[in-house]
Amino acid sequence: MKLHQLGCAALAAVGLTACSQSAPETATKPVAPAAEIVGEPVNCLQLTSFRSSEIRDDRTIDFIGTGDKVWRNTLPNKCPGLRSADSFSYETSLSRLCSTDIIYVLNNYGGSLQRGAGCGLGQFVPVKLAK
Repeated sequence: MKLHQLGCAALAAVGLTACSQSAPETATKPVAPAAEIVGEPVNCLQLTSFRSSEIRDDRTIDFIGTGDKVWRNTLPNKCPGLRSADSFSYETSLSRLCSTDIIYVLNNYGGSLQRGAGCGLGQFVPVKLAK
C-alpha cells in the first residue's frame, strides 16, 4: 500500500498480508513473520524513511523502507481492531513518526473511513524479516 500525505498531517493506509488458512484460530490470530534485530531501537522515524506499512496483528506493525530496510514497531498494548480494520492513520506536524505518537484505527463504514481506537506506538526496531 502507499503512504498518502495530507498537508502537515499524514495518513497511512496499510495493508495486511494474507493470513494462514490452516485453522480458524490461526486466521484470527496471525503471527508476525520472524525477524532478526539488526540495530538499536530508535524513538522516531523520518516520514521519508519508509514507503509502506504492514499490519501484522493488533500489536505489531512493520514499517517498510527502501531496499531491505524494515523497522518493527511493537505497540506497548493491544490496539483493538487494528488487524481487522487493516488500516490506521496518524497526524503529525513534524516530519517524523515517534514512539510518543498515537495511531488511530481506520474503520470502513459503507465506504466512509471513521477514526476508531487510538493506540500508542512503541520504539522502531530495525529488523531483517525471515524469508
